[in-house]
Amino acid sequence: MEEKVEIKIGNGTFVFETGRVAKQANGSVFITYEGSVVLATACTSKEEVKGIDYLPLTVHYIEKYYAAGKIPGGFIKREGRPKDKEILVSRLIDRPIRPLFPKEYRKDIQIVATTISADQINPPDILAMNGASLALGLSDIPFQKLIGAVRVGMIEGSYIINPTYTQIQQGLMDLVVAGTEDAIIMVEGGANELSEEQLIEGISFAENYIREIIQVQKELIQRAGKQKQEVRLEPIPEEFIDSVRKSAYPLYKEACFVSGKLNRQAALEKASETVIEEIKGKFGEEVLPHIRSIFEDVEREIVRKSILDEKRRTDGRGLKDIRPISIDLNVLPRTHGSALFTRGETQSLAITSLGTVGDQQRFDDIEGEGTKSFMLHYNFPPYSVGETGSMGAPGRREIGHGHLAERAIASVMPIKEEFPYTVRVVSEITESNGSSSMASVCSGTLSLLCAGVPLKDSVAGVAMGLIYENGNYAILTDILGSEDHLGDMDFKVAGTNNGVSALQMDIKISGISKDLMLEALQHAREARIFILEKMADAINAPAQNISTYAPKIMTVRVPTDKIGLIIGPGGITIRSIIEKTGADVDIEDSGIVTLSSKEEEAVKNAADMIRALTEEVEVGKIYQGRVKRIVDFGAFIEILPGKEGLCHISQLEFRRVNKVTDILKVGDTVPVKVREIDSQGRINLSRKDALPKPYQR
Repeated sequence: MEEKVEIKIGNGTFVFETGRVAKQANGSVFITYEGSVVLATACTSKEEVKGIDYLPLTVHYIEKYYAAGKIPGGFIKREGRPKDKEILVSRLIDRPIRPLFPKEYRKDIQIVATTISADQINPPDILAMNGASLALGLSDIPFQKLIGAVRVGMIEGSYIINPTYTQIQQGLMDLVVAGTEDAIIMVEGGANELSEEQLIEGISFAENYIREIIQVQKELIQRAGKQKQEVRLEPIPEEFIDSVRKSAYPLYKEACFVSGKLNRQAALEKASETVIEEIKGKFGEEVLPHIRSIFEDVEREIVRKSILDEKRRTDGRGLKDIRPISIDLNVLPRTHGSALFTRGETQSLAITSLGTVGDQQRFDDIEGEGTKSFMLHYNFPPYSVGETGSMGAPGRREIGHGHLAERAIASVMPIKEEFPYTVRVVSEITESNGSSSMASVCSGTLSLLCAGVPLKDSVAGVAMGLIYENGNYAILTDILGSEDHLGDMDFKVAGTNNGVSALQMDIKISGISKDLMLEALQHAREARIFILEKMADAINAPAQNISTYAPKIMTVRVPTDKIGLIIGPGGITIRSIIEKTGADVDIEDSGIVTLSSKEEEAVKNAADMIRALTEEVEVGKIYQGRVKRIVDFGAFIEILPGKEGLCHISQLEFRRVNKVTDILKVGDTVPVKVREIDSQGRINLSRKDALPKPYQR
């Protein structure tokens, strides 16, 4: 049975339909917003996945080229491996819904959201997020709370809901906010150095729209929703739980506060093994699969109680304390810029490479075609946590962390006219114990400064945490990996001294107020300024000179009507410039000409040739001209490429000249002054006006 609901949000209307497409899925919804359409489906397996202690949820966001009337480029004319953008949206969908399933659910869940029509005006990611929630709500999969999602922008000081691509580009804020009826549970986005108060206002602005979207989801579920599956819990004997807790508590209380991540892990593992051996003798091995969850509950209780009651963290720090920071600059001799940033047991080695226009990232997707001249890539090898693992293409987490760090720094990158290089930063995480993406922001900024990139300001980042129980709470600065796992919030904030440039917040519980969020942001600001001061002690301005190993680049701006002159018929002129100078030449439609070469002289020569080609003739200016042809009444002299003027025989010398050839011959280079440009554009030259006047008695 087909059902449909609608709601106007922002400048468009959401239309949610079910019962028409993908009816064999556990739940499906067809979402339309103006000219964009997303099909969202939710399916689950019939049997439980054995031997796991986590929710087996996978989310796939897919953009089809046909959605924008396109055919994929390249040799293979079909969609292939997921693009970074698809992975980032998949993570946006995953993060707010994952905490909303029953903790014990062990059947495979797969969410697939496919953009099948794109108007290239409205981003479809918001459709996909709301569609995933509604598909789950319509299905028989036990999904405890619905979510709504919106995007918040800011233009000229005013907040706007679900801005278009153009408005996002023009605005100062791009926040994706997701929440339930009761609370905000996820925020991700970037800002142009906005204040903490402005961000909280933006989040608050989203709340009513989120509730309205959830209400229409509920309306459709009431009409077409399926009865939910029962989650059957395997009973665990109370005697077993009590016995494990009694044995584990004193051992874990000591192990949780052992100094150093690896030492702490070893102590916890030893405590676990001791308890397991003891419990096996009492209860047998059949109940052991449940023991790990009890261990985790014990650890959570000990750590959280210590933080709330004693203000003591597992590594001995206070709630606001930042781990020791060390910075080493230019650690790699042949790279264009490098920095090693260490904060406690988290370490990032960042390397900056400077390239030419040809090194830009080119993309062609349903949003349109374009290029990207700044990239930050994040790598998290298994050795960073002392483990073995597969190596190869970056995983979803690596792509997500890299995107967050890139977004944090992008707002302070110089404009192309100031710094025409393509810039790539790579953050190699060499050690990790929490907050590695924010360490990448710090190391990335430092390596950019070492490379001589004229950043508008330095950027630093810090991860905040929260422990919250019955109104009692503690905000944690610079969290460890274990504090992220055992806490109630992971709040990553990056920015400058002036404001926030990127943030990512995931809240695992409801009931966190805006005042508490603002307090966390204010703590993050204090930490950020402290870290920025440490960074400034190491390097407080871009290196004066870029690396000798970097390509030499120069830009020349020319009138757009001169572009054809530079290119020449069939490209003959531009090829001549490249061949004569050895420099690469790239011309944009806007009139920006980018010249690059390994040799600075080649770039300068190419720039001189471009300027000569496009320069306008000025009356009264002296030029070094070349004689092109001679006639009885004078000589035609080329003063700029393609621009000739006549030097009349009377203007050759101060004395009378009988024959032009007595003074000039074809090919001579002579100084001439432009006397006038007549109404027909003809240039009249004078050689004698460019010569020193003869001495007169």
